[in-house]
Amino acid sequence: MQLYSYPTPNDVKVAIMLEETGLPYEAHLVTLDDTDVKSPEFLSLNPNDKIPAIIDPQGPDGGPLGLFESGAILIYLAEKTGKLIGTTASERAEIIEWLMWQMAGLGPMLGQLGFFHKFAGSEIEDPRPRERYIAEAKRLLGVLENRLEGRDWVCGAYSIADIAIAPWLNALDFYGAKEVVGWTGFPNVIAYLDRFLARPAVQAGMNIPPRP
Repeated sequence: MQLYSYPTPNDVKVAIMLEETGLPYEAHLVTLDDTDVKSPEFLSLNPNDKIPAIIDPQGPDGGPLGLFESGAILIYLAEKTGKLIGTTASERAEIIEWLMWQMAGLGPMLGQLGFFHKFAGSEIEDPRPRERYIAEAKRLLGVLENRLEGRDWVCGAYSIADIAIAPWLNALDFYGAKEVVGWTGFPNVIAYLDRFLARPAVQAGMNIPPRP
């Protein structure tokens, strides 16, 4: 398996999944610079010029398969290995439901929060964009807080839903945004992230590929 990525919240999902499943892989650093993600070589794998992406030389039809989008890659690897996607159709549906919640909600909203709180968007004088993403981050954290009541993991057993969600929670520290979202008011989420970060496969995957 060939992994093309950089250790961002979306990228580490795939490295963690590969570590959790034990699939052999080679990691290739692709930076966020246009010279990497917009290169003809990378665009031939992902026309959307975003990381991560993979090439499985042993795809389901006997030939190589290239994939982009972290959620699609997680589902593919889970189905390939039969791991971390539940054991029944109902469990699988629930896990994919929460994976999509991250892909459509938590990730994009926290990413925008980071842009308007830490990066270039923080220079915009109009407070409304920043306030909007702070409010939406709080709402989504509240949804997760309630979901985790009485649960160690989002769907009962550890799954690709957790591998998708937890790296974005960890990004709040990098964004310096824990205080503005009221992080201490979400004890279930805090304990959940601690459990996630304690896993050996997570500790390995969070640093793959190593930053230059």
